[in-house]
Amino acid sequence: MPLPSRLLAAGAAGLALLVAPPAAGAVPARAAVSISATAARTSALEARRVDAVPTPKLGWYSCYGWAECATAKVPLDYDRPHGKQISLALLRVKARDQKHRIGSLFVNPGGPGGSAVTMALSAPYFLSDALLDRFDVVGMDPRGIGYSQQVDCFGSAARQMPTLAALNMGFPWGAAQEKAYVRAAGQEARACSTTGRELAGAMSTAEVARDMDVMRRAVGDKQLTYLGFSYGTALGQYYADMFPDRFRAIAVDGVIDPQAWVGSAATAGQIQDDRLRSADGAWKALAEILRRCAAAGPDYCAFSESPLRRFAELSERLQRQPITVGTTTVTYASFIGMVLSALYLPNAGAEVTELAAELYEHVTSGSAAGLPDRIGRLRQGRAFPYDNSFDAYAAVMCTDGRHPAGAASWPKAVARADRRATYFGRAWGWASVQCARDNWTVHDEDAYTGPFTRHTRYPVLFVGSYWDPATNYADAVSSSKLLPTGRLLSSDNWGHTAYGTSACATGATDRYLLYRSLPAAGTVCVGDNQPFRTPLSSPASPAAQAAGVIDLARATAPEIAAQGLPAPGSPKVLPPAL
Repeated sequence: MPLPSRLLAAGAAGLALLVAPPAAGAVPARAAVSISATAARTSALEARRVDAVPTPKLGWYSCYGWAECATAKVPLDYDRPHGKQISLALLRVKARDQKHRIGSLFVNPGGPGGSAVTMALSAPYFLSDALLDRFDVVGMDPRGIGYSQQVDCFGSAARQMPTLAALNMGFPWGAAQEKAYVRAAGQEARACSTTGRELAGAMSTAEVARDMDVMRRAVGDKQLTYLGFSYGTALGQYYADMFPDRFRAIAVDGVIDPQAWVGSAATAGQIQDDRLRSADGAWKALAEILRRCAAAGPDYCAFSESPLRRFAELSERLQRQPITVGTTTVTYASFIGMVLSALYLPNAGAEVTELAAELYEHVTSGSAAGLPDRIGRLRQGRAFPYDNSFDAYAAVMCTDGRHPAGAASWPKAVARADRRATYFGRAWGWASVQCARDNWTVHDEDAYTGPFTRHTRYPVLFVGSYWDPATNYADAVSSSKLLPTGRLLSSDNWGHTAYGTSACATGATDRYLLYRSLPAAGTVCVGDNQPFRTPLSSPASPAAQAAGVIDLARATAPEIAAQGLPAPGSPKVLPPAL
């Protein structure tokens, strides 16, 4: 499993997500967006901070064949607007119908640490034609992340690699591994609190929201239009609460509850996922897949014979001793990591059960047909000279929220979480250990900690998926209730986030962004890819065929393969995350 991250816009890294075109009548009668008579105004403090910054002049230039790129300077500290500046990277794909252009659509894929520049570049491959016609799609890499000025906690790859090597195991299993993991997480925290201190201490989500307001002005928009996924939903909500009168439409899909993300005085002693309950969402999804697999039978599911029992047996076997598949060692942690990666996919049912069936067969009979390829797909990593993704992830999460005082408390805390959310309590709980206050000492004095209940001028659309393994559906429900003007769209789809999983979810999101037309209260969309409805003997599914299109594009179009994108004219898919 790659280093812990909530990256993942509308799908897991490396696999395709089909996007269905919006279908007329796919959503019940919609409610028009109305202006709130009690709308709050941007506070004098926030207005003074961002409005003191001169509007950057963006020198757009052609890049990547179908996009334009630019850089801009913003203050490191908005309390000192004319002090030290840092660089932000932007990319836009211009609206195809400039005559009827609405404005800019800012997008963010999540993380923290995901590149919005890369997401905007891929817009023609996963956003609907309606959005591509009417909006310039803009990606602004958050400060410290991607192509913007990067946070660098260690100063060199040589100093960083021992720490990353110790952390890159998904999660530790057993006392010896836990002790080493806590020690390495402390090294990460101290590096970000010393060598990386200047930027790490100015990377809270509030700072990115301020940057986005300045960039909104720079692209010439009077109000922000925004589509955010996963952690990008936190950024959208922060903006709505900090600048409640400065946006026209904000849609957030795969929702993080910002109050749970930040925590409170009462919950500061909890590990972050005890508040977010991502692990609970993953366990709920896995249990439902295994239940449906058993009901479907062997003609429809490869793991249908007592799947809950066999999954437990497989997990217990790996807890005792790793196994070797080809040249790969599969540990208990890496197995759960692969299962979690599979749960991110719209075809999670097939991916999870086929992985479990193949691994179980290997353990019991030694057969490994097809298993090495599957493991390779579900264990994709990164290989950069200096990989700052974990620095970036930590810098945002640790400066945004309240976290327990001591890293030594994590082993007991994640063990409790595992009892509550089987298999996944550790997988999600260990993600924040570097934030323990005895090691992470750098702070952002201008971080925003609430309220998250402002009366916004226009409503925010919250989209939650029942079986999301990363952002629990319950968070979408609770977040939609925080804002007096929030509207919840529910989706019965598999995988992480809903956009692209059905004409209903895609169309409802599109209509809101285009026309500020809300889906009717209580609307529930049904994902197109429901598990175990097609016999195992049937031809490859559309999702599998789309993955083949990506592979073909990489082989035949090197300039596009470098971006991880399919060839133009291919079915709309979300490309792999960098």
